[in-house]
Amino acid sequence: MTAPTVLFLCQHNAGRSQLGAHLLAHAAPGRFVATSAGITPAEQINPVVAEALAELGIDTITAHPRAVTVEDLASADIVVTMKPGLALPGPVTGELIEWEFPDPDSWGIDGVRDLRDRIHASVQQLVRRPVLR
Repeated sequence: MTAPTVLFLCQHNAGRSQLGAHLLAHAAPGRFVATSAGITPAEQINPVVAEALAELGIDTITAHPRAVTVEDLASADIVVTMKPGLALPGPVTGELIEWEFPDPDSWGIDGVRDLRDRIHASVQQLVRRPVLR
């Protein structure tokens, strides 16, 4: 059985969606293919987000923001938007889940830790669901 692909999306793929994908990969290694993208990607992952993930032992050194594609949306089993109403470049063919988390663009570590922990709680709920396919 192929592991279901979960695509996390946010505006810049520098914060929220990176948190979601990294936390899912950390929480359920091998059970899902966790990926992320953005509508208008930033040049790099938010360094404070990387720091908050590093506190959990999660390495983001190879993480780079990227633009979501029509192919991403068509191939993902689950698409999780970290903000409702994102202007996607095409239809979602799998399940669409809309979460609502604020953009941590200019936050300090304490705020990002809180966001990380709230996203982690949502990821845990996703992990507890029956595996797709």
